[in-house]
Amino acid sequence: MVSVTALISEDEIKRRVDELAGEIHSSLSPEFLIIGILVGSFVFIADLIRVLDRLGCATEVEFIRLSSYRDATEAAGAPRLIGGLPGNLAGKRILLVDDIVDTGHTLAHAKSLILDAGAESVETCALLDKPSRREIELSVDHVGFTIEDVFVVGYGIDYAREFRHLPYIGKVDGDG
Repeated sequence: MVSVTALISEDEIKRRVDELAGEIHSSLSPEFLIIGILVGSFVFIADLIRVLDRLGCATEVEFIRLSSYRDATEAAGAPRLIGGLPGNLAGKRILLVDDIVDTGHTLAHAKSLILDAGAESVETCALLDKPSRREIELSVDHVGFTIEDVFVVGYGIDYAREFRHLPYIGKVDGDG
C-alpha cells in the first residue's frame, strides 16, 4: 500500500513560487514565452504565471509533453517528445519549466529541442531538483527546492497517475 508523508507544505510552496517569480522577473522581464513540460508542471506554472502577471511580466504559455517514466518510479529510457513543439520559437526568449529534475535527461532534451527550433535563449526552472540523481551535467537556472533522493507526489506530480491533486509535496512511503 502506498502512503504519503508531507515534505513541503502548501504555504512553503506559495512563498517559494513568489520568490521564484521575482527572480525570473529580474532575469527575463518583461516579455518571454513559458514552455511547460507536461504533465507534472501544470499546477506550478498556473501559480507562477499569476505571480509573474502581478509583477508586470507579459508571458505567453505553451506546453510540450515528454515522457520518461511511463507508469514507473524510475526513468524508462530516453525522453520521448509526444506531439510537437509550439510553432515559431525563432528569436524568442524562453523559460522552460519542469516539475522535477533528477537525471537531467528530460530538461536537457527539451532545452536542446527548443534551441534547435531557433529560440534566442532558454532559461530553465524546476520546482524540485534532485542533484544526487543527476546523470548528465546540467544546471537549472531557477530552482524552487532541492530535495534528497526520495520519490515525491503532489502539486501536479503523480505516482502512476495518482496524487496530483495534493496541494503540498509529499514523500511516497511503501511501494513508491
